[in-house]
Amino acid sequence: MREGEGAGAALLEALKAAACAAVDARRGALLHVAHEIHAHPELAFEERRAAELLVATLRAEGLAVEAPAYGLATAFESRAGASGPTVALLAEYDALPDIGHACGHNLIATAALGAGLALASLGERLPGRVRVVGTPAEEAGCGKELMARAGAFDDVDAALMIHPAGVDLVTMPTLALAEVDVRYRGVAAHASGMPERGVNALDALVTAYQAIAQLRQHIKPTERVHGIFTEAGAAPNVVPERAAGRFYVRSRDAAELVPLKRRVEGCFRAGAEATGCSVEIEWREPDYLELRTSWPLAERYQRNAESLGRTFFPYDKLPPSALGTTDMGNVSHRVPSIHPMIAAAPIHCSIHNAEFAEHAGSPTGDRAALDGAKALAMTALDFLLDADLRRRVREQFDAARSR
Repeated sequence: MREGEGAGAALLEALKAAACAAVDARRGALLHVAHEIHAHPELAFEERRAAELLVATLRAEGLAVEAPAYGLATAFESRAGASGPTVALLAEYDALPDIGHACGHNLIATAALGAGLALASLGERLPGRVRVVGTPAEEAGCGKELMARAGAFDDVDAALMIHPAGVDLVTMPTLALAEVDVRYRGVAAHASGMPERGVNALDALVTAYQAIAQLRQHIKPTERVHGIFTEAGAAPNVVPERAAGRFYVRSRDAAELVPLKRRVEGCFRAGAEATGCSVEIEWREPDYLELRTSWPLAERYQRNAESLGRTFFPYDKLPPSALGTTDMGNVSHRVPSIHPMIAAAPIHCSIHNAEFAEHAGSPTGDRAALDGAKALAMTALDFLLDADLRRRVREQFDAARSR
């Protein structure tokens, strides 16, 4: 079927209108979910309340839900539709330490939920199969990769989600990411009475941190290294026997992570050599992969979102430094995927700060959740009904994998 062709186009538009009306009919229930998750932020792998609420809402509409799913206690999956291509709508619902839903995952979950319920409400008119997949631990733990290894996306034809931001974007510019823990061990001593007997683990960590700060002057614009101290001693008058830190290392893709990880390890070992401490370096697994956007699907999403009154910031006008990371990248290496950004806050407001968390629980956030649900549902219908779109999506995906 070609877009705009006769009865097929009329059917598509009728189904889109029905899906949008179904979202509007559930406005109260959907915003209740968004506000409840926002009011009770939970960290990665601990999203019990959010998962239970989402599962209960799906079941209340008669959908069968598998929970837990794919080996994760706070993952779930619902299914609708009897046959045809399969679209997965991905929900995230974990929060950040201290600043709660400053990434707006309560809105991601609500948009996926709303789109899934709207599509399921089409009943026998649904032209394919739709899943709502609850994916924990995006902020830490790379939950989607763990679920993918357990088969969550093996028979999925396309995966869709939205992410809140300060602007509408057709996709999210991303980097691959590796997470590393470093631990130093020295010798405790009285810091004033017998400092010469001490071996200072905190000095080792500080030295490594400073070496990384110097390294950052000489890495590519598409590379990042940043971290925190997680242990730094217990008392000022005791030479710290132990010190530890956690760092993120990012690069354009998984291949370019490898040499940068070696350089960062050199900084960690320099701290040990300079102080006489021992060092333990643990690279956490799995890595987050860079996002491969399905541009035919992303462009269709943009068209659908614009029909709701949304205006997109030109992707090619983004500053080069506007780069993040998502475990949706891991999904996108397995199945055609989109990860557009939807404005849920003013343009000056960036994610991962307390101000953005406030907007994620505001009327601006509410509109993003509902518009996101509608745009996702309409894009899913485009994919399910348009064989030519599915062909182009697959061709682009296969070409990207072969490079």
